[in-house]
Amino acid sequence: MYAQMSPVIERILDNIDKVMTGKRDIAELSLVSLLSGGHVLLEDVPGVGKTMMVRALAKSVSAQFKRIQFTPDLLPSDVTGVSIFNPKSNEFEFRPGPIMGNIILADEINRTSPKTQSALLEGMEESSVTVDGVTYHLERPFFVMATQNPIEYEGTYALPEAQLDRFLLKMKMGYPKLQEEIEVLTRAQKAPPIDKLEPVVDLEDLRKLQDDVKEVHIDYSIRRYIVELANETRTHHHVYLGVSPRGSIALMRASQALAYIRGRDYVLPDDVQYLVQFVFSHRMILKSEARFEGVTSEGIVEQVLAKVPVPVQRFVEK
Repeated sequence: MYAQMSPVIERILDNIDKVMTGKRDIAELSLVSLLSGGHVLLEDVPGVGKTMMVRALAKSVSAQFKRIQFTPDLLPSDVTGVSIFNPKSNEFEFRPGPIMGNIILADEINRTSPKTQSALLEGMEESSVTVDGVTYHLERPFFVMATQNPIEYEGTYALPEAQLDRFLLKMKMGYPKLQEEIEVLTRAQKAPPIDKLEPVVDLEDLRKLQDDVKEVHIDYSIRRYIVELANETRTHHHVYLGVSPRGSIALMRASQALAYIRGRDYVLPDDVQYLVQFVFSHRMILKSEARFEGVTSEGIVEQVLAKVPVPVQRFVEK
């Protein structure tokens, strides 16, 4: 079904495999988000390799990597930067914060206040930050991978819906299989493999890949299919707030990136079906009675997929 993967893409994924054993699917999804200009929310327990995945991706594409450790006392200026008065020049000088990078790890993002969480919003949506009325544009590529622990709730702040909607994908790492974990121990026995990882592409190559992804053809029938899936979430009896048009756009862009990664210049319904769970599930708000009945967003996405007919022929665009 899939054409031959681009040699550049394969080099990136193979390079990440040197560090992340058995996580090629997560690496592929992370690359989907990076190439489509989106961001990722990784939700899983500590110690399964969330931070290592981001570092491996950043090193593979020779990107400037910045890490922000979110804590309850972190201020918005600690993220965006601050203007400091210089007595020598008698002027204020801007000291950029860690958001001024290419690949940003927002570690344990739910441990800081909503006010500080929102400091990421402008950068994630507009690729710029505003400090003291001055707007600073962020260099392409700009990619945020945020992590959060779904188990510990004490001392945490749930991400507001507006910020969740800014993440293109939400996914989980999961525990490695037995043989995979043995391989992890073997690789880490002498030195962390991340220390020896070398870049396989540069930032200019990455920007070219991002531009190429935008040219991937997506037929009218596929676009209609995406909208029908989103619309079905809005009318589902268990859903209080369904997927917005931003979610539809996110699924379209992610599908273009996935098709490109898998060696095609056109999107298939399979691409949409594979990604819809990662794109839609965190964008819905369920009714309270649905949560009491044990209904999940993931289950609703499965129902929506089963209900909406898959396009098997081209529609005439109107």
